[in-house]
Amino acid sequence: MKILVANIGSTSLKWRLFDFSNNAERLLHKGGFERVADFPKAIEDSLAQLKDAGALANESELAAVGFKTVIAKNITGCVRLDEGVLGAMAAYSGLAPAHNPPYLTGIRLFGKRMPGVPLVGLFETAFYQFAPEAMMRYAVPQAWHDIGIRRWGFHGASHKFIAERSAEMLGRNDVAERVRKLYIDGGKTPVTGTPLRVISCHLGGSSSITGILNGVAIGTSMGMSPQSGLPQNNRVGDLDAEAIPYAVKNLGITIEEAQRQLTKESGLKGISGVSNDIRDVSTAAEQGNANARLALDVYIASARHWIGSYFFELGGADAIVFTAGIGENRAELRDAICANLADLGIELDSALNVSTRATETIISKSSSRVKVLVIPTNEELVVARETKRLLENSRN
Repeated sequence: MKILVANIGSTSLKWRLFDFSNNAERLLHKGGFERVADFPKAIEDSLAQLKDAGALANESELAAVGFKTVIAKNITGCVRLDEGVLGAMAAYSGLAPAHNPPYLTGIRLFGKRMPGVPLVGLFETAFYQFAPEAMMRYAVPQAWHDIGIRRWGFHGASHKFIAERSAEMLGRNDVAERVRKLYIDGGKTPVTGTPLRVISCHLGGSSSITGILNGVAIGTSMGMSPQSGLPQNNRVGDLDAEAIPYAVKNLGITIEEAQRQLTKESGLKGISGVSNDIRDVSTAAEQGNANARLALDVYIASARHWIGSYFFELGGADAIVFTAGIGENRAELRDAICANLADLGIELDSALNVSTRATETIISKSSSRVKVLVIPTNEELVVARETKRLLENSRN
């Protein structure tokens, strides 16, 4: 069974082709294009690369194309992408303006190009559908809640991968098996050992922190939209609800302009005044730029805030995991986030931390009660696995 996973951005197309034949998981090919202006041509070129590489003779070999879809009205989980689902995605485009519109365009183009191939979406909100209601509810009137104003959570594929892989690394195959079956039985697979408490830190261009108990999310830093939680690269993160009307009144701008500034000119870029890339911000901070240093400090403080929140909620932690571009590659930020926490049982091994770069390993001291891990995420593999399960279950 061959499954193509397409990751679509507003001007990018990336893909990975997986083969699940003979009870194995193999990555056959990966590639991508940036600065895409012609998506139909990009799809044709991607298929041409797959064929030239010998990974695919014809698109009829594909069992499905999987997509890491973000959010849809009243829909979550892993589902076939029919017009009803696409309509539900369109209804929530305002919550994910950088994600839903390009995905809708791309999905329809893939459907037009290969009408006989099933299209499947794994929504980023899926990992949080079993979280306690108290952790996902806003204190808003019932009518607001009824129209979808609640925490939804994002980066679900990444945090699900971390939930499974961290359990395996910690010798908890019972928990890993629960994660594998999560979207089938809703977390009812029994756990035979003591509770496993993991805090997953997906730190990248957009960031979120999720508390995980026995493989199931109990809550996450992102809320109703990807514009919430930690400061993002150029998105604000958490903000008091009164800030927008106050800015509109006192700056003489429209609500639409306020939204644009909060999603395009805020976050690391807004504080630093330098860039939305943490590498540029870090370089500027090292050169003495006070605003760049402040941007890093705000980011670190927010990460510590959310880690502390789930440490308390979980009653401690067995592991803290760093993943995604920043989490996997920025040793100095991992060090700052974990600084002065020895009394909580969190002790980094400085040498291991500095030597690790996008490598799966443990970076805490042997004496640390809480293991600190770096695990490169693999969201595409999670999408492919769940797509495979959906297809298999639909045949039964």
